Amino acid sequence: MKLLISIPLVIFFFFPEYKEVLNLSNIVFEKQDVPPYAKWGKIAMQKTKERYPNADIIDYLHIGREKGVKSSTEKFKLWLKEGNKEYGVLIEIDFDNESQRIINIRYRKTSK
Repeated sequence: MKLLISIPLVIFFFFPEYKEVLNLSNIVFEKQDVPPYAKWGKIAMQKTKERYPNADIIDYLHIGREKGVKSSTEKFKLWLKEGNKEYGVLIEIDFDNESQRIINIRYRKTSK
C-alpha cells in the first residue's frame, strides 16, 4: 500500500513535467443528461409502490412514449418481488402535453 502512495509522490517531486498529469483541477466530469421520461418513471415507481405496498421493485424498464396531439402516454414495465413470487407490472401514464398533468394511470400485472 505504501508503494502505491509513494510512486505518485516520487513522480511529483522528481519529474516536474508530470505535475500537470497529477493536477486534479484539470479533470473534467461529463454531465449526464436526464432523460425526458425520468419524471414519469419516478411517478410510475411511486404509484406502483402504493398499489403493491408489500412488493419490492427489483427492475425497471422504460418501454417508450406514444405522443398524441393533446396528450401522450409513457409506458414502463416494473418487475416486482413479493415474498418468493416475482411478477411484472405494465404501467401506462397518460398526461396532458401542455400542462404535464396526469390524466390516467393504468396497471396490468403480467407473469413475464
